[in-house]
Amino acid sequence: MSETAERRDGAPALPEAEVRVRGAPSLVWLIPLLALAIGAWLALKTLSEQGPTITVRFPSAAGLQAGKTKVKFKDVEVGQVTTIDVSQDLDSVIVTAELRHGSAHLLNAETRFWVERPRVSASRVSGLETLLSGAFIALDPGSSGATRRDFVGLDEPPLFTTDAPGTRFVLRAANLGSLNIGSPVYYRQIQVGQVVGFGLEDDASAVRIELFIPAPHDALISAETRFWNASGVDISLSGAGISLDTQSLVSVLLGGVAFDTPDTIAGSGARARPLEVFPLYPNREAAHARTYAAKSHYLLLFEGSVRGLSIGAPVMLRGIEIGQVLDIQLQFDPEAETFRIPVLIEVEPERIALRETEHVPDHAHMLERLVELGLRAQLKLASLITGQLYVELDLDPEAPAAGLGRYGDYVVIPSRPTPLEALTGKLERILSRLEQVPFEQIGADLGQTLGRVREVVDSGVLSQLGEDLEDTLASLRGLAEQLDGEVAPALRGTLEEARATFAHAGAMLDPEAATTREFRTMLRETAEAARAVRDLADYLERHPEALIQGKGGLR
Repeated sequence: MSETAERRDGAPALPEAEVRVRGAPSLVWLIPLLALAIGAWLALKTLSEQGPTITVRFPSAAGLQAGKTKVKFKDVEVGQVTTIDVSQDLDSVIVTAELRHGSAHLLNAETRFWVERPRVSASRVSGLETLLSGAFIALDPGSSGATRRDFVGLDEPPLFTTDAPGTRFVLRAANLGSLNIGSPVYYRQIQVGQVVGFGLEDDASAVRIELFIPAPHDALISAETRFWNASGVDISLSGAGISLDTQSLVSVLLGGVAFDTPDTIAGSGARARPLEVFPLYPNREAAHARTYAAKSHYLLLFEGSVRGLSIGAPVMLRGIEIGQVLDIQLQFDPEAETFRIPVLIEVEPERIALRETEHVPDHAHMLERLVELGLRAQLKLASLITGQLYVELDLDPEAPAAGLGRYGDYVVIPSRPTPLEALTGKLERILSRLEQVPFEQIGADLGQTLGRVREVVDSGVLSQLGEDLEDTLASLRGLAEQLDGEVAPALRGTLEEARATFAHAGAMLDPEAATTREFRTMLRETAEAARAVRDLADYLERHPEALIQGKGGLR
């Protein structure tokens, strides 16, 4: 519309807008759009290349630094610690670390983390390389499990990693003994593994010990393998002498486990499964002893003392161990007013082989027949040094007739007094007879007799007798000189011989002669012996038990 256009009413005309069609957008807008696209691409690339972030809880942050401490797997850096914070309960520290891209497959429920630093212990030395490079967090990926991002670090490095070839086994023992983590496992005195963990069973009835045997030694363990505690020094004393058994100095100091597969065991020889449970025996002898499934319990009743008999004492038959003592009790019978000691024993009947015949009896009928033939239980001394007792089952043809009895739920095998009890009975009878012997009267009479003999010797009667004999000889000599004829020479010779004899007797009876002195010495010693007899009689009257225990046993 023209600016000069006028309105119909004569008023000036208003201007009109001119509409124009715009062409293509301006190129200026391309710069911010391009910058936005580049930024988004960089952000996506950064997010796609960023690794997972994890948190690990440790007891302390000793040796760790945020922004410097590395996370390594097989000495390859896979991440870095970003922050270190104290937990809300102030009981530990929480370490946050960022791992590299592609490390997510290392994280699962079984992944383990620990701080690798210098460690020196009695069993091993580790982490010496960190003296120069500094501590770092080591990672051991698990084999399976759900994905995780938060973990609890180990206090100590594991003894083996997940990728180490080998097999874990479990031992079950009554107590841990001197075993500890890192204790060696020996096969024929060669270390082939070690203890990697221990703990109580769920019901706290035993100790569970975990072993790791690296390949190829894990193939040595079969279902029939026996493990025993090889800690310390095992010393045993037997009829063959002293036996000393130990694996190595390390096992003496740190404890250890040894194993072997006895050739005498008839087994399948199948290889043991991972985490299979084996019993841990206390020593090599117990591990190699044959075991039997069938076990029978019997009761023995003793009336005398069982001092020296303990739980676990062997039950022997003709020198061969067939069982052990399980329990010992002391009971009082109010009706009989006597004490009785029930001893519960466990017997393995299969240890007694039955010769194959047309009619083979079972063990129950065999035991009944043996008791009829005189089978009795008796306590015998196993060691004079320790006073240890054991139960001996043997046939006594002179034993009074008896049969199997019953006491509650148990079968009672007849017993007989111990040799010590029999000896004590004999000694008591001897003492009762000795009490009837008048030792005091005998000693007094002997003393009086010796006194009289001493008075005779001291009075000089024997000397006077010698002088009288000499006078008699002189008279006989004079008589012989008066005799004539044929009788005189013979009588003279006889008188000379008699004179020599009496002279010799007189010399012997001389108070200063050696024979007289010896006779006096004998009399004194006899008197001293009489006094000793009197003293012995007095002592035995006051202490008759000295015949059994000896004088040194009295206090």
